[in-house]
Amino acid sequence: MKKQPSQNLSYKKSIASSVIAISGSTATKESSDLEVKQDFAKNWVVIVWNDPVNLMTYVTFVFQKLFGYSKEKAETLMLDVHHKGKAVVSIGTKEKAELDVSRLHEYGLWATMQRD
Repeated sequence: MKKQPSQNLSYKKSIASSVIAISGSTATKESSDLEVKQDFAKNWVVIVWNDPVNLMTYVTFVFQKLFGYSKEKAETLMLDVHHKGKAVVSIGTKEKAELDVSRLHEYGLWATMQRD
């Protein structure tokens, strides 16, 4: 004989509440570990380095195309690369930083990533 859906649901709820009651301190520790991992994961920066090959207008174009920056923002970053030797163009998770570096390399720009 099959249980009614409402009986099955109440059974699952009672099991879930029992598990939470038994492992309450573990759940708190796991959630705080997850928060730390999430905070830590977002601390990656992508740096574009100056090179003698690419034109300044091309670097500006790439920043606009890849990151959707306005012309003014892209030019500001390009000038940082040109005058200071580098500029941070993206901040995010490790996976996002890896993707951004790869895309910049496809356009011929010298880019690296590091933890912030």
